[in-house]
Amino acid sequence: MNRRFLLLKGTIIGGRYLIQHVIGSGGMSHVYLADDLKLPGKQWALKQCFSFPQQFTNIEDEAELLITLSHPRLPRIVDFFPPDVKGNAYLVMDYIQGVTLEKYLSSRSGIVKNDFIIQLAEQVLDVLDYLHRHDPPIVFRDLKPSNIMLTSQLDLRLIDFGIARNFKQEQNQDTVKLGTVGFAAPEQYGSGQSDARSDLYGLGALLLFLATGGLASEWSEGVDSVVRNDFPKGMIPIIRKCLHQSPADRYQSANEVMVALMNHRQGSLSHSSLSTVTGHIGNRVIAVMGVSSGAGTTHTAICTAHYLARNFRKVAIVEMNMEAKAFSRIQQIVEGENDLVQQRDRRFSVEGVDYYRQTARANVIELLGGSYDCVVMDLGSYQENDRLEEFLRADVPILVGWGSEWRMQEMVDVINSLTRHPQNKWVYCLPLAPSDAIHRLRKQLNIAKVYSVPMHTDPFDQCEEMDKLMGQLFQGIVPEMVKRRRFRFGIR
Repeated sequence: MNRRFLLLKGTIIGGRYLIQHVIGSGGMSHVYLADDLKLPGKQWALKQCFSFPQQFTNIEDEAELLITLSHPRLPRIVDFFPPDVKGNAYLVMDYIQGVTLEKYLSSRSGIVKNDFIIQLAEQVLDVLDYLHRHDPPIVFRDLKPSNIMLTSQLDLRLIDFGIARNFKQEQNQDTVKLGTVGFAAPEQYGSGQSDARSDLYGLGALLLFLATGGLASEWSEGVDSVVRNDFPKGMIPIIRKCLHQSPADRYQSANEVMVALMNHRQGSLSHSSLSTVTGHIGNRVIAVMGVSSGAGTTHTAICTAHYLARNFRKVAIVEMNMEAKAFSRIQQIVEGENDLVQQRDRRFSVEGVDYYRQTARANVIELLGGSYDCVVMDLGSYQENDRLEEFLRADVPILVGWGSEWRMQEMVDVINSLTRHPQNKWVYCLPLAPSDAIHRLRKQLNIAKVYSVPMHTDPFDQCEEMDKLMGQLFQGIVPEMVKRRRFRFGIR
């Protein structure tokens, strides 16, 4: 795009948006940071699109497309100015603070942790599934590192819908051949019409790019020799299937790929040494979330972590709430009351469990790439935020409710509010709930994995009844228990 079309700092668009500076550029567009003159302190990303008269419809189509979408991994469009006489059109959308995946990779010489790659794949599949289920389905068609934004918490956002399109059943090929070489599916170059499977090819290309440290994005003879040695071998068949030349030979939906990823994780677990304490199995994530504050989330998480520590070599428990105080109090008791907890290391240990207090999500991602067998996340009470995402992607998500019957409806309400998410892995725990109430709740929810949590006054100690419950929750996941010495708190 000709530089003469760049907007100068101080330019006002639509009498409202004050241009600050360029934050990104493409072949036919620039993106600026803009201040909102009507909402002081609010900033937006303003995309300036330049086109010829015959392309005006494409720009208006992009605006119309974005307006219909609502997903946390997509930018929200808030204003649109159609092409003027010079061919400039403007889209005003959410300003996403962060860096593109392209820049993130560059800062790490193309090498990122395997857990990051798999979590990125899950996030991409989440938003692709949403787009493909749109009526009509929306095909992104340009799934490359520069079109993926990462927030400071390493959450993914898809950006630049410039070549996205609605799938048209009556067409047998695309009218416009667009997409980035190396990441676009073969049918985008004229062999057929792009559809949801084209985006799955793009995902495969992206994963191969990450698995090879940026050396390859297309599968050809000899590519397997440049795949990183530490990359999970079970991921290679998934990538190869995504990258088949024929759409019919690929996965047919984002959900199919997600199932394959889940099976890969479970397969990796069963292939590892689960029968011995010394065998490292890689991260197994257990997320504990309460339906509301005070339900017993932290107590249940601690019980879980120490049960697992009696079975695995290395276990961590993470307090994913920067405002929480529970772990600070535990650290004071363990290490002494006199020192200020705020000035100490956020990591401390109790009876074989590593505690991480007040931990940000970005640090958790680093933690998951470590050597822990199991990581237990204390997510606090239910909220529609990043902690909910960690609950949804955990290997064992545990939802803690109230044992008193008059408050059991809170669990039902949370479950019903999240029906858009798969709940087949969820486990439901209600402290001190009577057995007849548990049976009624199981019947009402048509769910078998609803349990009453027994009285356990010391969550750091072994309790026969609690071990029995944990044995049910983690059947097939943990080996036989190895009893350890009793631990008690004492004020120094």
